[in-house]
Amino acid sequence: MTAPRLSRRQLVMASLGALAAPGLLAAGEAAGPKEVPWLDEVQRLPESLPADAPRLAPLLVDAQDRPIADLAGWLRKRQAIRQAWLDFLKPLRIQRKEPPVLEVLEEDRPEGVSRQLVRYEAEPGVPTEAYLLRPAAAGKRRPGAVVFHPTVTASIREPAGVEGRANMAIGLNLARRGWVAFCPRNFLWRDNRNLDIRAELPRFRARHPDATGMAKMLYDAITAVDILATLPDVDPGRLGAVGHSLGAKEVLYLAAFDERIRVSASSEGGVGTRFSNWNDPWYLGEAITKPEFTREHHELMALVAPRAFLLLGGDSADGEKSWPFVGAVLPVYRLFGGPARVGLFNHKKGHSLPPEAEQRLYEWFEAYG
Repeated sequence: MTAPRLSRRQLVMASLGALAAPGLLAAGEAAGPKEVPWLDEVQRLPESLPADAPRLAPLLVDAQDRPIADLAGWLRKRQAIRQAWLDFLKPLRIQRKEPPVLEVLEEDRPEGVSRQLVRYEAEPGVPTEAYLLRPAAAGKRRPGAVVFHPTVTASIREPAGVEGRANMAIGLNLARRGWVAFCPRNFLWRDNRNLDIRAELPRFRARHPDATGMAKMLYDAITAVDILATLPDVDPGRLGAVGHSLGAKEVLYLAAFDERIRVSASSEGGVGTRFSNWNDPWYLGEAITKPEFTREHHELMALVAPRAFLLLGGDSADGEKSWPFVGAVLPVYRLFGGPARVGLFNHKKGHSLPPEAEQRLYEWFEAYG
Protein backbone atom coordinates (compact mmCIF):
# COMPACT_ATOMS: atom_id res chain seq x y z
CA MET A 1 0.00 0.00 0.00
CA THR A 2 1.49 3.36 -1.03
CA ALA A 3 0.30 6.72 0.26
CA PRO A 4 -0.33 9.17 -2.60
CA ARG A 5 2.08 12.02 -3.22
CA LEU A 6 1.19 15.14 -1.24
CA SER A 7 0.52 18.53 -2.75
CA ARG A 8 2.57 21.45 -1.47
CA ARG A 9 -0.43 22.63 0.54
CA GLN A 10 -1.06 19.23 2.14
CA LEU A 11 2.51 18.45 3.11
CA VAL A 12 3.31 18.94 6.78
CA MET A 13 7.00 18.32 7.43
CA ALA A 14 7.65 15.89 10.24
CA SER A 15 10.69 17.92 11.26
CA LEU A 16 9.15 20.07 14.00
CA GLY A 17 11.76 22.73 13.52
CA ALA A 18 10.44 23.19 9.99
CA LEU A 19 6.80 23.56 11.01
CA ALA A 20 5.48 26.88 9.81
CA ALA A 21 3.57 29.30 12.01
CA PRO A 22 0.01 27.99 12.33
CA GLY A 23 -2.90 29.19 10.26
CA LEU A 24 -5.68 29.20 12.83
CA LEU A 25 -9.36 28.83 12.06
CA ALA A 26 -12.17 30.75 13.63
CA ALA A 27 -14.13 28.68 16.14
CA GLY A 28 -17.05 28.33 13.76
CA GLU A 29 -14.75 26.86 11.12
CA ALA A 30 -12.95 24.52 13.52
CA ALA A 31 -15.96 22.27 14.02
CA GLY A 32 -19.47 21.68 12.77
CA PRO A 33 -22.61 23.38 14.06
CA LYS A 34 -23.47 20.66 16.60
CA GLU A 35 -22.58 21.01 20.28
CA VAL A 36 -22.48 18.34 22.93
CA PRO A 37 -25.37 19.01 25.35
CA TRP A 38 -23.01 18.80 28.33
CA LEU A 39 -20.48 21.43 27.18
CA ASP A 40 -21.41 23.85 29.98
CA GLU A 41 -20.95 21.10 32.57
CA VAL A 42 -17.36 20.36 31.57
CA GLN A 43 -16.48 24.06 31.79
CA ARG A 44 -18.06 24.78 35.16
CA LEU A 45 -15.23 25.23 37.65
CA PRO A 46 -15.95 24.12 41.23
CA GLU A 47 -16.18 26.69 43.99
CA SER A 48 -13.21 25.20 45.78
CA LEU A 49 -10.19 23.27 44.51
CA PRO A 50 -8.05 20.62 46.20
CA ALA A 51 -4.90 21.72 47.98
CA ASP A 52 -2.68 20.19 45.31
CA ALA A 53 -4.30 22.14 42.44
CA PRO A 54 -1.59 24.30 40.85
CA ARG A 55 -1.59 28.07 40.53
CA LEU A 56 -1.00 28.79 36.86
CA ALA A 57 0.53 31.87 35.31
CA PRO A 58 -2.04 33.88 33.31
CA LEU A 59 -1.95 33.38 29.58
CA LEU A 60 -3.47 36.66 28.44
CA VAL A 61 -0.62 38.97 29.42
CA ASP A 62 2.20 40.09 27.16
CA ALA A 63 5.95 40.18 27.82
CA GLN A 64 5.51 43.47 29.72
CA ASP A 65 2.70 42.02 31.88
CA ARG A 66 0.09 44.09 30.09
CA PRO A 67 -3.33 42.47 29.54
CA ILE A 68 -4.03 40.91 26.15
CA ALA A 69 -7.56 41.83 25.16
CA ASP A 70 -7.82 40.82 21.51
CA LEU A 71 -7.09 37.91 19.21
CA ALA A 72 -4.18 39.63 17.48
CA GLY A 73 -2.42 40.08 20.81
CA TRP A 74 -2.98 36.44 21.72
CA LEU A 75 -1.64 35.21 18.37
CA ARG A 76 1.61 37.06 19.01
CA LYS A 77 1.84 35.54 22.49
CA ARG A 78 0.88 32.15 21.08
CA GLN A 79 3.77 32.12 18.66
CA ALA A 80 6.20 32.94 21.46
CA ILE A 81 4.82 30.12 23.63
CA ARG A 82 4.99 27.67 20.76
CA GLN A 83 8.58 28.51 19.95
CA ALA A 84 9.64 28.33 23.60
CA TRP A 85 8.28 24.79 23.85
CA LEU A 86 9.94 23.72 20.60
CA ASP A 87 13.24 25.12 21.86
CA PHE A 88 12.85 23.03 25.01
CA LEU A 89 11.79 19.83 23.24
CA LYS A 90 14.68 19.95 20.74
CA PRO A 91 12.81 18.50 17.76
CA LEU A 92 14.12 15.73 15.56
CA ARG A 93 15.82 17.22 12.52
CA ILE A 94 14.35 14.90 9.94
CA GLN A 95 12.59 15.99 6.79
CA ARG A 96 10.47 13.86 4.49
CA LYS A 97 9.13 14.65 1.05
CA GLU A 98 6.15 12.33 1.44
CA PRO A 99 4.60 10.00 4.03
CA PRO A 100 6.09 6.55 4.60
CA VAL A 101 4.92 3.62 2.49
CA LEU A 102 2.64 1.15 4.27
CA GLU A 103 3.23 -2.59 3.95
CA VAL A 104 0.22 -4.71 4.90
CA LEU A 105 1.30 -7.66 7.09
CA GLU A 106 -2.06 -9.07 8.20
CA GLU A 107 -5.73 -8.37 7.58
CA ASP A 108 -8.94 -9.54 9.20
CA ARG A 109 -12.55 -8.40 9.38
CA PRO A 110 -14.09 -8.22 12.82
CA GLU A 111 -17.78 -7.38 12.67
CA GLY A 112 -18.34 -4.22 10.68
CA VAL A 113 -14.63 -3.38 10.29
CA SER A 114 -11.61 -4.01 8.08
CA ARG A 115 -8.46 -4.26 10.26
CA GLN A 116 -4.92 -4.29 8.85
CA LEU A 117 -1.58 -4.62 10.61
CA VAL A 118 0.83 -2.40 8.68
CA ARG A 119 4.56 -1.76 8.79
CA TYR A 120 6.26 1.52 7.88
CA GLU A 121 9.35 3.56 8.69
CA ALA A 122 8.63 6.02 11.48
CA GLU A 123 12.08 7.45 10.87
CA PRO A 124 14.10 6.59 7.76
CA GLY A 125 15.50 3.13 8.42
CA VAL A 126 13.55 2.68 11.68
CA PRO A 127 10.56 0.37 11.08
CA THR A 128 7.50 0.26 13.28
CA GLU A 129 3.95 -1.05 13.06
CA ALA A 130 0.38 0.17 13.44
CA TYR A 131 -3.16 -1.06 13.03
CA LEU A 132 -5.31 0.60 10.39
CA LEU A 133 -9.05 0.14 10.86
CA ARG A 134 -11.86 1.15 8.53
CA PRO A 135 -15.61 0.61 8.33
CA ALA A 136 -16.17 -2.54 6.28
CA ALA A 137 -18.61 -0.78 3.95
CA ALA A 138 -16.92 1.06 1.11
CA GLY A 139 -16.84 4.80 1.43
CA LYS A 140 -14.78 7.92 0.90
CA ARG A 141 -14.05 11.11 2.78
CA ARG A 142 -14.50 9.64 6.23
CA PRO A 143 -13.15 11.34 9.36
CA GLY A 144 -9.86 9.90 10.59
CA ALA A 145 -8.34 9.52 14.06
CA VAL A 146 -4.92 8.65 15.44
CA VAL A 147 -5.46 6.40 18.47
CA PHE A 148 -2.54 6.09 20.90
CA HIS A 149 -2.18 3.07 23.16
CA PRO A 150 -1.57 3.23 26.93
CA THR A 151 1.25 1.48 28.81
CA VAL A 152 0.05 -2.07 28.35
CA THR A 153 1.99 -5.11 27.18
CA ALA A 154 -0.31 -5.53 24.18
CA SER A 155 0.49 -1.99 22.89
CA ILE A 156 -1.38 -1.40 19.61
CA ARG A 157 -3.32 -4.64 19.89
CA GLU A 158 -5.51 -3.11 22.60
CA PRO A 159 -6.84 0.01 20.78
CA ALA A 160 -7.27 -2.15 17.66
CA GLY A 161 -9.43 -4.60 19.62
CA VAL A 162 -7.18 -7.61 18.97
CA GLU A 163 -6.74 -8.24 22.70
CA GLY A 164 -7.06 -6.42 26.00
CA ARG A 165 -9.85 -4.41 27.58
CA ALA A 166 -12.96 -3.93 25.46
CA ASN A 167 -13.47 -0.35 26.66
CA MET A 168 -9.94 0.50 25.49
CA ALA A 169 -10.55 -0.77 21.94
CA ILE A 170 -11.04 2.85 20.90
CA GLY A 171 -9.72 2.41 17.36
CA LEU A 172 -12.06 -0.53 16.72
CA ASN A 173 -15.02 1.32 18.23
CA LEU A 174 -14.35 4.47 16.20
CA ALA A 175 -14.18 2.40 13.01
CA ARG A 176 -17.57 0.93 13.88
CA ARG A 177 -18.82 4.51 14.18
CA GLY A 178 -17.65 5.45 10.69
CA TRP A 179 -14.08 6.63 11.34
CA VAL A 180 -10.79 5.49 9.86
CA ALA A 181 -8.51 4.79 12.84
CA PHE A 182 -4.71 4.56 12.80
CA CYS A 183 -3.15 3.04 15.94
CA PRO A 184 0.66 3.52 15.92
CA ARG A 185 3.11 1.81 18.25
CA ASN A 186 5.08 3.91 20.75
CA PHE A 187 8.84 3.81 20.20
CA LEU A 188 9.49 2.28 23.64
CA TRP A 189 8.00 -1.06 22.52
CA ARG A 190 10.41 -3.46 20.79
CA ASP A 191 7.45 -5.13 19.08
CA ASN A 192 3.69 -5.26 19.56
CA ARG A 193 3.93 -7.19 22.82
CA ASN A 194 7.15 -6.08 24.48
CA LEU A 195 7.82 -2.80 26.28
CA ASP A 196 11.62 -2.47 26.29
CA ILE A 197 12.64 0.93 27.63
CA ARG A 198 16.09 -0.31 28.66
CA ALA A 199 17.00 -1.08 25.04
CA GLU A 200 14.83 1.29 22.99
CA LEU A 201 15.60 4.52 24.84
CA PRO A 202 19.39 4.23 24.31
CA ARG A 203 18.82 3.46 20.62
CA PHE A 204 16.81 6.64 20.30
CA ARG A 205 19.44 8.63 22.23
CA ALA A 206 22.17 7.36 19.91
CA ARG A 207 20.26 8.67 16.89
CA HIS A 208 19.12 11.94 18.48
CA PRO A 209 21.33 12.78 21.47
CA ASP A 210 19.84 16.23 22.11
CA ALA A 211 16.13 15.54 21.63
CA THR A 212 13.67 14.83 24.44
CA GLY A 213 11.68 11.61 24.41
CA MET A 214 8.55 13.69 23.98
CA ALA A 215 10.01 15.19 20.79
CA LYS A 216 10.34 11.66 19.43
CA MET A 217 6.75 10.82 20.38
CA LEU A 218 5.57 14.02 18.73
CA TYR A 219 7.56 13.31 15.58
CA ASP A 220 6.07 9.83 15.36
CA ALA A 221 2.57 11.19 16.02
CA ILE A 222 2.88 13.75 13.22
CA THR A 223 4.11 10.98 10.93
CA ALA A 224 0.97 9.02 11.79
CA VAL A 225 -1.16 12.05 10.89
CA ASP A 226 0.74 12.42 7.61
CA ILE A 227 -0.17 8.83 6.76
CA LEU A 228 -3.79 9.15 7.84
CA ALA A 229 -4.34 12.46 6.04
CA THR A 230 -3.28 11.05 2.67
CA LEU A 231 -5.36 7.86 2.69
CA PRO A 232 -7.87 8.04 -0.18
CA ASP A 233 -10.89 7.36 2.04
CA VAL A 234 -10.02 9.96 4.70
CA ASP A 235 -11.14 13.58 4.76
CA PRO A 236 -7.93 15.46 5.74
CA GLY A 237 -10.06 18.28 7.12
CA ARG A 238 -11.68 15.99 9.73
CA LEU A 239 -8.88 14.50 11.81
CA GLY A 240 -8.77 13.66 15.49
CA ALA A 241 -6.52 12.21 18.18
CA VAL A 242 -7.33 10.23 21.30
CA GLY A 243 -5.44 8.26 23.92
CA HIS A 244 -5.38 7.07 27.53
CA SER A 245 -2.50 7.44 30.05
CA LEU A 246 0.71 7.34 27.96
CA GLY A 247 -1.46 7.88 24.89
CA ALA A 248 -3.11 10.89 26.53
CA LYS A 249 0.28 12.57 26.85
CA GLU A 250 0.86 12.07 23.14
CA VAL A 251 -2.56 13.54 22.36
CA LEU A 252 -1.79 16.74 24.28
CA TYR A 253 1.41 17.39 22.34
CA LEU A 254 0.03 16.37 18.96
CA ALA A 255 -3.08 18.54 19.31
CA ALA A 256 -0.95 21.49 20.41
CA PHE A 257 1.57 21.30 17.56
CA ASP A 258 -0.34 19.87 14.59
CA GLU A 259 -3.07 22.17 13.30
CA ARG A 260 -4.66 19.33 11.36
CA ILE A 261 -6.05 17.80 14.55
CA ARG A 262 -9.57 19.17 14.75
CA VAL A 263 -10.88 17.19 17.73
CA SER A 264 -9.01 15.46 20.55
CA ALA A 265 -9.56 13.70 23.87
CA SER A 266 -6.88 13.08 26.49
CA SER A 267 -7.77 10.53 29.17
CA GLU A 268 -5.87 10.37 32.47
CA GLY A 269 -2.50 11.52 31.14
CA GLY A 270 -1.83 13.91 33.98
CA VAL A 271 -2.07 17.31 32.30
CA GLY A 272 0.13 19.06 34.88
CA THR A 273 3.88 18.52 34.66
CA ARG A 274 3.78 17.46 38.34
CA PHE A 275 0.70 15.24 38.01
CA SER A 276 2.48 12.15 36.69
CA ASN A 277 5.87 10.95 35.49
CA TRP A 278 6.59 13.69 32.95
CA ASN A 279 10.14 13.93 34.38
CA ASP A 280 11.02 10.43 33.18
CA PRO A 281 13.73 10.45 30.50
CA TRP A 282 11.39 9.09 27.81
CA TYR A 283 9.10 12.13 28.28
CA LEU A 284 10.52 15.54 29.28
CA GLY A 285 13.33 14.55 31.62
CA GLU A 286 14.64 15.95 34.87
CA ALA A 287 14.97 19.46 33.40
CA ILE A 288 11.32 20.13 34.27
CA THR A 289 12.10 19.73 37.99
CA LYS A 290 14.63 22.56 37.97
CA PRO A 291 13.67 26.02 39.34
CA GLU A 292 14.51 27.66 36.02
CA PHE A 293 11.85 25.63 34.21
CA THR A 294 8.76 27.84 34.35
CA ARG A 295 6.56 26.39 31.61
CA GLU A 296 3.33 24.47 32.23
CA HIS A 297 0.91 22.51 30.09
CA HIS A 298 -1.92 25.04 30.16
CA GLU A 299 0.22 26.72 27.51
CA LEU A 300 -0.10 23.64 25.28
CA MET A 301 -3.84 23.46 25.88
CA ALA A 302 -4.04 27.09 24.80
CA LEU A 303 -2.15 26.26 21.59
CA VAL A 304 -5.00 23.90 20.71
CA ALA A 305 -7.58 26.73 20.69
CA PRO A 306 -10.02 27.07 18.99
CA ARG A 307 -10.03 23.33 18.15
CA ALA A 308 -11.96 20.90 20.37
CA PHE A 309 -10.04 19.41 23.31
CA LEU A 310 -11.58 17.23 26.03
CA LEU A 311 -9.73 16.26 29.20
CA LEU A 312 -10.98 13.08 30.88
CA GLY A 313 -9.99 12.42 34.49
CA GLY A 314 -10.74 10.01 37.29
CA ASP A 315 -9.10 11.78 40.25
CA SER A 316 -5.92 9.83 39.58
CA ALA A 317 -3.56 11.44 37.04
CA ASP A 318 -6.28 14.00 36.22
CA GLY A 319 -9.37 15.14 38.07
CA GLU A 320 -10.38 18.01 40.36
CA LYS A 321 -6.78 19.27 40.49
CA SER A 322 -6.91 19.68 36.68
CA TRP A 323 -9.62 22.37 36.74
CA PRO A 324 -7.13 25.29 36.78
CA PHE A 325 -5.97 24.22 33.32
CA VAL A 326 -9.49 24.54 31.93
CA GLY A 327 -9.99 27.83 33.75
CA ALA A 328 -6.76 29.20 32.31
CA VAL A 329 -7.55 28.38 28.68
CA LEU A 330 -11.24 29.29 28.54
CA PRO A 331 -10.51 33.04 28.09
CA VAL A 332 -8.17 32.17 25.21
CA TYR A 333 -10.82 30.06 23.50
CA ARG A 334 -13.37 32.85 23.88
CA LEU A 335 -11.16 35.28 21.97
CA PHE A 336 -11.91 33.28 18.83
CA GLY A 337 -15.68 33.80 19.14
CA GLY A 338 -18.31 31.10 19.24
CA PRO A 339 -18.48 28.27 21.79
CA ALA A 340 -15.30 27.36 23.65
CA ARG A 341 -14.93 23.68 22.83
CA VAL A 342 -12.72 22.66 25.73
CA GLY A 343 -13.47 21.09 29.09
CA LEU A 344 -12.88 18.50 31.80
CA PHE A 345 -15.07 15.51 32.59
CA ASN A 346 -14.08 13.92 35.92
CA HIS A 347 -15.66 10.49 36.30
CA LYS A 348 -13.90 10.02 39.67
CA LYS A 349 -13.24 6.31 39.04
CA GLY A 350 -9.47 6.28 39.05
CA HIS A 351 -7.03 5.57 36.23
CA SER A 352 -9.64 4.09 33.93
CA LEU A 353 -12.13 4.80 31.17
CA PRO A 354 -15.53 3.82 32.61
CA PRO A 355 -18.64 3.63 30.40
CA GLU A 356 -19.78 7.18 31.14
CA ALA A 357 -16.39 8.61 30.10
CA GLU A 358 -16.17 6.35 27.06
CA GLN A 359 -19.61 7.52 25.93
CA ARG A 360 -18.64 11.18 26.26
CA LEU A 361 -15.47 10.56 24.30
CA TYR A 362 -17.46 9.25 21.33
CA GLU A 363 -20.07 12.01 21.62
CA TRP A 364 -17.24 14.58 21.58
CA PHE A 365 -15.77 13.09 18.40
CA GLU A 366 -19.14 12.82 16.68
CA ALA A 367 -19.96 16.45 17.48
CA TYR A 368 -16.65 18.05 16.56
CA GLY A 369 -14.94 15.63 14.19
